[in-house]
This record gives sequence, structure tokens and C-alpha cells, in this order.
Amino acid sequence: MSVQEQLHRQLIDSMTASGSLRTEPWKHAAETVPRHEFLRGGFFRPVPGTSPSAWSPVLEGGDDWLPGCYADESLVTQIAGTIKPTDIRGEIMRQPTSSSTLPSLVLRMLEDLHVEPEMQVLEIGTGTGYSTAVLCARLGDGYVTSIEYDEEVAQRAREALGRLGTLPNLLTGDGLLGDDEGAPYDRIIATCGVRAVPAAWLEQTRPGGLILTTIGGWLNASELVRLTVHEDGTASGPVLDGQVSFMLARPHLPPPLGLLPDLSAGKEREAIIGADVLNDWTTRFVAQFAVPTAQHLKLQQGRHNEDVLIDVATGSWAALHEEDGRLIVRQDGPVPVWDAVEEHLGRWHAASTPAVEEATVRVTAEGQSIHW
Repeated sequence: MSVQEQLHRQLIDSMTASGSLRTEPWKHAAETVPRHEFLRGGFFRPVPGTSPSAWSPVLEGGDDWLPGCYADESLVTQIAGTIKPTDIRGEIMRQPTSSSTLPSLVLRMLEDLHVEPEMQVLEIGTGTGYSTAVLCARLGDGYVTSIEYDEEVAQRAREALGRLGTLPNLLTGDGLLGDDEGAPYDRIIATCGVRAVPAAWLEQTRPGGLILTTIGGWLNASELVRLTVHEDGTASGPVLDGQVSFMLARPHLPPPLGLLPDLSAGKEREAIIGADVLNDWTTRFVAQFAVPTAQHLKLQQGRHNEDVLIDVATGSWAALHEEDGRLIVRQDGPVPVWDAVEEHLGRWHAASTPAVEEATVRVTAEGQSIHW
């Protein structure tokens, strides 16, 4: 057995032991797809001790490359929208924009998709093509369509899939628009995060079909949700356990904050809930349903440290600080941002703060909401 085969076997065994890989059909599919074929262009590793993170390239042929390919880790494959590992010598401090998701999460999501033979599946976000290849190994090439937003990323995935003789229907474009020509689909799976489930996905899924996606937001918390599409065009389904995080689809990224508003203006009152609750992942996830277009930042204002929520979409904002043991909030704009957060979190607390796995997300033409 070669080193590559040993590493692949260890990865399969690890995913099986962890419960990510639960059924024989998906285990067989994973066994037939060598991950290193999708990382021949190398990947980036974070440089220890750097903040914000610096990234250094790991290239094919290096000692760390093949073991890295078969580590159960997410591997960054593009930075700043265009920069590949082969473009860099040394380090770079920019934001990652594409990655190869850790295999255990890929397989867990594919298991959670509840796919059966002869189902048509639409994948949003081809990425390196690894998950696309596993889907094809399970269903057959003719049952898989995958959309990638970035043309260069799509071309590299096409080449990697071609090396394995795998030929799904690969499209380049805005995955948020889905694929109307190939619809309806039995399953839609997204390997990017979305702030809101696109209407096109609902329209392109058969009634009774499933959409598996990560719903996140600009407060930087997200969860994996499995939605069943109903006859009336709405959808609902459970939040699945596990703080799953993907890069947001590029059209769903937050806009620049621009010039900050005058934070000395607005109406002031004593707050019921302090901004420290936003340090908790689950609380942020719940709060995002109340203020889906709000962004959070911390500022030094005179003698106060303030937590500020700014909603660029509406021009509303809230600023919170502690003064003489009291929690103070100032707000301005058409939507009282912190009022909405307190009301939403208040209902969650009244239900005894149930875990997100006890929640159901509903999606309609008017928007999405979370319920217990």
C-alpha cells in the first residue's frame, strides 16, 4: 500500500469512527475519491502566532503537502479572490476566499442530505470539486449538477474532475440563482453560507425535496439547516447540531460600513440585555433573525467602550455601554435595532433558551424565521 493509500485509509477510518461517515454507500463513495487530486495546486496554511492571520503556501511535492491533503481539515485554496498558492513565496495577510472543506463535514452533510439513487442533485459551490466527485461516485455523473461562482476556481475543479474521468454537469455563475434549466431538483446542497435562503432554490426544488444549507449572517454565527420544500412554495426544517461555518456566498458578504453615523445622537434608555450576550455563538445566531443586516463592532468612545450595531441597509444603529453599573443603549434610525434584538432574545429566553437543535427554520416569500 502506497503512502497516499495509507493516508486515504486513515482518513476514511477516522471519519467512520467520528460518525461523520455512517453508511456503506457513502463510505464506498469516499473510498473512491482521492482528495489530493483536488489540491494539486497546493493550499495555504495559517502562520502560527499571527493576528490577523498570515498565510503561507504548501505546494505539491513538499513534505507537508500529501499529509495535509488527507488531514481532516479545511484547506484554504484561494486568497483575496484571485491569489493561488503557486502565486506566493513567503506569507500573505489577506482574507481567504475559497477553500477545500474538511472531509468529515463534507461527508456528514452528504449523509444528512438523505440522497437516494436516481435523485437529481444541485450543488451550490463546486470549490475544488472534491464534494462533487463524492456525489458523482454515489449517484453517477448524470445526476449531479454543480455551480461555481468563480471562473478560475471552476476551471481548476473541471480539470481535477476530468483527471478522474468524472463528468458531472458543471456550470459557472451565481449559485444563488440556481439552475432553472435543469430544475426541478430532488436535493439542493450548498457548500457556501447564505444570509437568507434564495427564492430560486425553493422554486427549483420539487415539493417534498430537501435543501441543505448553512444559514449565517453579519454577526458571524451560522448553523446547518435541512429544509423540506412544501407544495405552497414555502420550506421548513430543523437546525442540525454543530456550529457549522462556511464562507458566505460572495453576493451575501456584508457591505463596507463607510462613514460611521453620529453615535452621540439618538434616544437613550437603560438596556434590558447587554451586548456581552453577542460573545456567544448561539445567541448571535438567534439574534441575526431579528437584525439580519446588522454588523457588530467595538469602539472606544470617550471614557466608554461601546458595542455598536450598524444596519447599513436601513441606516439604523444602536450603541451600548455600561455606566455606573447600568447598561445604557442609544439608538437611531427607522428600525430600533437593539429593541428588535431584546424582543427576539426575550422570546428565546422565555422558552428557557433551548438548544438550536430544537429549533425549526421557516422560509417564506416574506423572509425566514426561527421557532421553538
